[in-house]
Amino acid sequence: MNPVLEVLTQRKSIRMYEDKEIGEEVRAAILQATLRAPTAGNMMLYSIIEVRDQSSKDILVKSCDDQPFIARAPLVWLFLADYQRWYDYFLASGVEESCEQTGVPMRKPEEGDLFLACCDALIAAQTAVIAAEALGVGSCYIGDIMESYEIHKDLFSLPKYTFPICMVCFGYPTKTQREREQPKRFNEKFIVFEDRYRRLTEGDFVEMFEEMENRLRKIREGSVGVATNVGQSMYGRKFASDFSKEMSRSVRRILQEWTSE
Repeated sequence: MNPVLEVLTQRKSIRMYEDKEIGEEVRAAILQATLRAPTAGNMMLYSIIEVRDQSSKDILVKSCDDQPFIARAPLVWLFLADYQRWYDYFLASGVEESCEQTGVPMRKPEEGDLFLACCDALIAAQTAVIAAEALGVGSCYIGDIMESYEIHKDLFSLPKYTFPICMVCFGYPTKTQREREQPKRFNEKFIVFEDRYRRLTEGDFVEMFEEMENRLRKIREGSVGVATNVGQSMYGRKFASDFSKEMSRSVRRILQEWTSE
């Protein structure tokens, strides 16, 4: 198999790391690959905060939904969707005065700009993940960084036009993690459509979730639980969970700040 494709298809999330630092040469190689990630208009609408302070990592363990491995990760990068840098540059370049002269109000970053910056940041993050994987360094995304906005805003001095879209923990995987079975993905026929979107039928769902239903059935044997199928289980554990509600609250707060005058 092509070595790049092998890296892409063999990767899995790693949450347990060897007690081994990531050397500066390896870190620099990951970073250089990251900075070559595709970006809208070559604007690089993202920033990366490398979290080195242990007390900050300890806070993130709690603020990101009680995930202890964050504190033990040798390398932690926070990826920000960032329009603050360009907006500051616009002001420094006299754009405001230029707009006044032409009678056109100066535009501030809006929702579309935020989404574009989120795309830039996520593309950069995934590039970092794949570069690390190619060098034998495991990784795990932390989407929970979108929770607890007020805490993270203070912790990282986040200005108005930044959005903490994801965080990634890096480290060399333990033997157990290297040998752990790779999680399966859904069959492509339920994910990839031709020309237009196709809503799945009940029959599709039965086939799509058959393996997960079998695993859930084994777990449920001899126990009493509310969830009787994967849909109910995922709804309760993920979609309707306290952390999911907090994420929505936090993101709503960030959006309010981003779009406020």
